[in-house]
Amino acid sequence: MSKYLEKNKAREMRKMGESLGAISTKLGVSKSTVSLWCRDILLGLDQVNFLTEKVTKAGLAGRMKGAEMNRKKKEKNVNDQREQARKKMGKISQRDLMMIGTSLYWGEGSKNGSRTIFVNSDPEMIRIMYKFFREVHGVSKELFKPTVQINEIHKPRINKVLKFWSFLLDLPLNQFGNTYYVKTTPKKVYGNYESYYGILRLVVNKGSNLQYEILGSIDVIKKI
Repeated sequence: MSKYLEKNKAREMRKMGESLGAISTKLGVSKSTVSLWCRDILLGLDQVNFLTEKVTKAGLAGRMKGAEMNRKKKEKNVNDQREQARKKMGKISQRDLMMIGTSLYWGEGSKNGSRTIFVNSDPEMIRIMYKFFREVHGVSKELFKPTVQINEIHKPRINKVLKFWSFLLDLPLNQFGNTYYVKTTPKKVYGNYESYYGILRLVVNKGSNLQYEILGSIDVIKKI
């Protein structure tokens, strides 16, 4: 394409609202040359809006691409670290489970009163503690009396909530205590409404001796 035709094409594109950079790229000429050819062209409001919209869309696309790259990078890093941890830990022994359960109870378990109670909203932590009670301390399934604590806005889905915990612990629903509803109205709407299952109080009936055993283990850890 001759310089004359390139110049006319550049001016037509500029009048349509194309940016100097885009014209430069499409015609294969320098941006400074395009600027010189089009310096007398004043953009109208429509052209300015068109350019602004293109820049905004390009910026959004760039941010989304960058966010996706960062997400994949983080996911890979987490997976790599998880694999390294798995190799380092190997198989969890009975002693390991005892140390894990005792430490978790130290942080979240009841230390006063006559009952053994562990409270948390993390299902995986609850599952570990249930395994700890059953396998390390030999607690029979019949002695568990779980109770759910959850905001009253979840009343319409309470059956789903109870079934979730029942399935997780493999305990019948008739073994659960009455649900405790928190009556405070949330100040904001949370996006995890359908996937939130409240706080579980994992209670062991007749568990005073069990509590003494665990508190004794905590004392041993302190001394070690």
